[in-house]
Amino acid sequence: MKTTKTDIELQKDVMAELQWDVSLDAAKIGVEVADGVVTLAGHVRSYAEKHSAEKATQRVAGVRAIAMALEVALPGTSVRTDSDIASAAQRALAWNLALPESKVKVSVTGGVVTLTGEVDWAYQRDVAGGAVRYLLGVKGVNDQIVLRSRATGATVKADIEAALKRRATDDGQHLGVTVDKGVVTLTGLVHSWSEADLARNSAWGSAGVTRVVDQMQIQP
Repeated sequence: MKTTKTDIELQKDVMAELQWDVSLDAAKIGVEVADGVVTLAGHVRSYAEKHSAEKATQRVAGVRAIAMALEVALPGTSVRTDSDIASAAQRALAWNLALPESKVKVSVTGGVVTLTGEVDWAYQRDVAGGAVRYLLGVKGVNDQIVLRSRATGATVKADIEAALKRRATDDGQHLGVTVDKGVVTLTGLVHSWSEADLARNSAWGSAGVTRVVDQMQIQP
């Protein structure tokens, strides 16, 4: 029988997961938990480290939601001008074979990279974000890339349900999938963030999905 973690237990687990991740300086990250909602606060040395802290927290069973209050404080040697960052980002995107040529545009303000344009698949949007996330000087990534709708609602729904049956646990039968003009809404109960993430990834893995609305509830 699964038991619900207390906030103190969840806090300890999140702190342990942050310390286990060698890409993080966990000593500079504060963790607070209230009713299963984890708040991360403090300072990190890069946007990549901030992203890693969020992913590490998501891996902990029992986390219902995450509030990111982490600030990126770049060391002096990592500071770059917006022009330098924009040039580096454009090169990183141009050299990535997974991305259609000239379909993703870059603008940079205050170290925050904004990506715009259109791609066919969700994984291409993820690749674009990953290509700029680890560049020196980046303080944040604002992903505004949109996906082209390419399939009917019936086809998308069938693809997603088939993927859930192949990849999810037996909790997949408790998930609801509705599709409206490429917008997929997921409902139902899951037992962990990882199960919810699996369902979201299954949805994004279907051609024609332009947006995923997560209305699933995590019930440890």
